[in-house]
Amino acid sequence: MRYIKITIALILVFTLGVGIFIGSGLYNIGADSPHWKITYVVIQAMRERSLDYHSSGITVPSNLNDSQLILKGAGQYAAMCTNCHLVPGKKNSELRSGLYPLPPKLSEVRVNPREAFWVIKHGLKLSAMPAWGMSHDDATIWSMVAFLQKLPDMTPEQYKEIVAKAPPDEDMDTTDAGVLMPMSHSHTHAGD
Repeated sequence: MRYIKITIALILVFTLGVGIFIGSGLYNIGADSPHWKITYVVIQAMRERSLDYHSSGITVPSNLNDSQLILKGAGQYAAMCTNCHLVPGKKNSELRSGLYPLPPKLSEVRVNPREAFWVIKHGLKLSAMPAWGMSHDDATIWSMVAFLQKLPDMTPEQYKEIVAKAPPDEDMDTTDAGVLMPMSHSHTHAGD
C-alpha cells in the first residue's frame, strides 16, 4: 500500500511540475531555435511509429509506373511542393531555410509509397507539411506518390522536361519561365 501512495505522489508531483513548466512559457517554440535533444528524439520516434501504424493498411496501387500518372504528379509537385522539398539541383529556398525541422529534399531520398501517401493526405503536426487531402482527391495524391518514386533519379534537365509536359490543371498557372505555380490556395478538383 505504501508503494502505491509513493507512486501516486510521484505522478502528482511530476504532473504538477510539467504543468508549471508549460505555464511558465520557458520552452522556446520559435522555429529558429532547435528542440532540445530529448524533445527531438521523442518527436522523431513518435512520428516514425505513427507513420508505420497509420500507413500499414494502405494498399499501393499497381499503376505507380504509369507515365500519365507520373506526369500528373510532376505538375502537382511543381505547383505545391518545390518551395519546401526543392527540385533536383536546387540547394535551398527562401521559405525552406526558415522551416524547422527542415523538410526532406525529395530529389535526394527514396520515400515509402504508403507513408508518402499518408503524409501527403494527412500532413504532419509539428512541421510545415499541410494535409493536402483536405483539397485533393486520392487519385491526385497517388499521382504525386508515383512522381516521388521517379524524382531521386532525375537530373535538373529531366525534371524541367517532365514538368513542361505535365497536363494542365485548374489550380496551376505557368510563369514566363515555364515553371508551374499555384494560382491560389483554393484548390478544386473533379470529384471534390
